[in-house]
Amino acid sequence: MWQTEGKSIILITHKLKEIMQVCDRCTVIRRGRGVGTVDVADTSENKLAEMMVGREVSFAVEKETAVPKETVLSIKDLQVEDTRKVDVVNGLNLDVRAGEIVGVAGVDGNGQTELVEAMTGLRLVKAGSVTVSEQDITHYKPRKVTEAGVGHIPEDRHKHGMVMAFTVAENMLLQTYYQFPYTKKGILNYPNIYEKAKALIQEYDVRTPNEKTPARSLSGGNQQKMIIAREVNRSPDMLIAAQPTRGLDVGAIEFIHGKLVEERDKGHAVLLVSLELDEILNLSDRIAVIYEGTIVDIVKADETDEKELGLLMAGGKREAGEGQR
Repeated sequence: MWQTEGKSIILITHKLKEIMQVCDRCTVIRRGRGVGTVDVADTSENKLAEMMVGREVSFAVEKETAVPKETVLSIKDLQVEDTRKVDVVNGLNLDVRAGEIVGVAGVDGNGQTELVEAMTGLRLVKAGSVTVSEQDITHYKPRKVTEAGVGHIPEDRHKHGMVMAFTVAENMLLQTYYQFPYTKKGILNYPNIYEKAKALIQEYDVRTPNEKTPARSLSGGNQQKMIIAREVNRSPDMLIAAQPTRGLDVGAIEFIHGKLVEERDKGHAVLLVSLELDEILNLSDRIAVIYEGTIVDIVKADETDEKELGLLMAGGKREAGEGQR
């Protein structure tokens, strides 16, 4: 309609599918400079990704078949209320084993946020239990959850993932600043903090003038990479990743996906919560579908597709005759 009215729209997005679906022309910017303008009808997602990153990008996640071992995360009959005191997680049960990535797929607002907050000590649990490596963490505070071997890439990076006024270095050590070698006799050892931050900035390609820059000065994508660097670097037994690639370009997404698979291959458990079905299908070994606060089915990622997941996410059931996966 806007086209027939003679209006112009500028769409700024990292999402290549959006560009391909609605745009006529696309200008690609990399590191603050325009690298080219193309007619969308004459290009492809792969070509745009290559222009954005400066190299060929693979949309497929390279990973071997998972070899799950012992159960790391066990959630039993979990009940959680939202801010209105309404039950939004209703008797939820879920296990995640060492050496696998379990994706949680669902339409936004079906209890995913409250589930993750309850698991990480950010929301009270009404009933049920959360166990990590046979340790009951149901009513732990966030620091105790961290010390129990849980990493958390939060859905809301500003509210739960960082302190805007702190430097990049200070944010990168938020989970471990009080431990040796970053603190000695209660005094922060800034040379060691800065040295560690510099290494993470380089490894995770966090675009910042230096490690002493206030975190608020970074772009949203670089703030996200800063948080992911902190959580993944600790290599926790249980990594909870909620919307881990939100706001990132295709190159950064490829890198982060590789890091999550790397954690799985180290024998750690990974719980991935994402609204992007492509991400869920590409990364997960098993997919737990959440609907109205409960897991309605668990399927193997290589035995399902977007159509079946969409049906389950809407509260439907798999066709009769299909066995448990």
